[in-house]
Amino acid sequence: MARFDITIAGELNLDLIHYGVPGELVPERELLADGMTLTLGSSSAIVAHNLAALGTRVGFVSCIGNDPLGQIALDRLKEGGVNVSHVRKKDGAKTTGLTLILQHGKWRNIITYPGTIFDLTVDDLDLSYLADARHFHLSSFFLQRGLRGRILRLFQKMKSAGMTTSLDPNDDPDDVWDGDLREILRFVDVFLPNEREAKKIAGDDDLEIAISRLSQMVPILVVKRGADGVLAQRGRERFFSPALRLGVIDPVGAGDSFDAGFLSQYVRGVDLPSCLAMGNLAGGFSTTRSGGTEAFRDRAYREQFFRSQQDQ
Repeated sequence: MARFDITIAGELNLDLIHYGVPGELVPERELLADGMTLTLGSSSAIVAHNLAALGTRVGFVSCIGNDPLGQIALDRLKEGGVNVSHVRKKDGAKTTGLTLILQHGKWRNIITYPGTIFDLTVDDLDLSYLADARHFHLSSFFLQRGLRGRILRLFQKMKSAGMTTSLDPNDDPDDVWDGDLREILRFVDVFLPNEREAKKIAGDDDLEIAISRLSQMVPILVVKRGADGVLAQRGRERFFSPALRLGVIDPVGAGDSFDAGFLSQYVRGVDLPSCLAMGNLAGGFSTTRSGGTEAFRDRAYREQFFRSQQDQ
């Protein structure tokens, strides 16, 4: 029996979120925010944390700096039930990365200091640890610069170990959307872009054309569309799941939380519509509190929410 249900290799950092920021950032002025949260960030870590909160056995590989921010991030994962025995602390001038999110009502600025994010390399990966699971997941493809030349080989090894795999590309800070992603998709079972990412990667602004192109590359394509719900394409089959209608406090990490909900069911062999429904449930739940993991950290609140939704 595998030690883990899912293993993840990726970035680990914190999010510093400012709310109620003025729409115009005037130079040389001291501008005021209405609120602030320092919380666990990074797509990879949010997926790992929320998977564990949903009862999934998760192993996580990453690197952080030898600094207080890195320790806080590591402690948050550990408290959430994620196995962090293979997260490495790297000494040196680089500190753990930090993402600053400036929330302006319905839109936001996202500024990331990468720090040690780019320093995760194949030498940091214990492949036997990663392969001791039923499923392997990778987020933030374009941020994994230290791994980029080896990601293809990594997915090949995970598949050869008999595992299923998934990938969430997230945004490309360089807005190039190139590299060997299409080659890697040959070894991906579930591809999880949002609508914008799907269009960018497919090279077409028409969503249907993007779906047609990408669904030929992977067995299951899942496209997250925010308030418009989520759709999945499996061969010629199309599935749709509507978004929950909730009072959104913070959309940060909703897509990553969707991944966690979806994968928590996928590794259990649940049918695709139910995977989508659980993804939407987890993604919606994450928006009810600040940051991508704060709602999941409150066990009583989490259990009450999921119980109330299942009763409807």
